[in-house]
Amino acid sequence: MRALAAGALALVLMAGPLAALPLDTSPRPVARPDATRQAAPAPAPALAASVAPLDRSARPAPRPDLPIRTAALSASGVRNQPSAILTGKRGAICGDPGIRGEAMAPIPGRINGCGVERPVKVLAVDGVPLTRPAVMDCTTAQALKSWVEDGVRPAVGRMGGGVASIKVVADYACRTRNNRAGAKISEHGRGRAVDVAAINLKNGASISVLDGWRDARQGKVLRRLHQAACGPFGTVLGPDSDRYHQDHFHLDTARYRSGPYCR
Repeated sequence: MRALAAGALALVLMAGPLAALPLDTSPRPVARPDATRQAAPAPAPALAASVAPLDRSARPAPRPDLPIRTAALSASGVRNQPSAILTGKRGAICGDPGIRGEAMAPIPGRINGCGVERPVKVLAVDGVPLTRPAVMDCTTAQALKSWVEDGVRPAVGRMGGGVASIKVVADYACRTRNNRAGAKISEHGRGRAVDVAAINLKNGASISVLDGWRDARQGKVLRRLHQAACGPFGTVLGPDSDRYHQDHFHLDTARYRSGPYCR
């Protein structure tokens, strides 16, 4: 009996230490690193030096500003356009920076004798805008610019604050002279003519051929304009020429052996 009790006591003593072990001392798996808190490793010095910041990244060099000749001819499909027609300055045509506009494709005539081989659309001459784009050839555009520069500006002077624009009422049109049946082809039908009805001033007033030709003050200015056009243009027709030109000047670059025809 004593032996049995001693054995039980021995078992209790042996079990005691094991039961007293703390539960949290049992082996646990190693905790995985917290990816959201782990700092990213610093890049290697060589790599950091080779990567440029986004706002300093290399950019392609800007394309050169191509001469308008290339752009205009590509857009319009003009063929065999001489290089002298356009200059590198944007909007300048006919080899003259004082003439602004754009080159056009050749214009075929719908009737025999009409058409323009190398037309241009003129928007302004000598810094003076036209009231509408005018289609003509470069010879006529150059004559118009000379007239405005040497005739219109000096004749108008400071009247009404100076010249604001040129009122154009006709340019290229495939038709006969004065639209008469059986008549010869007009110089308008060849791109060699432009009709001007008035000079608009900066104060809003207008020197009109129709209203001013017989006016005491405006008439003097208009007659100076008419006279100044005779030379740059081969033909100048106004109210004293015939009933077809009571309200405008007809200006064209036809040339005659006897010299300019101005009436």
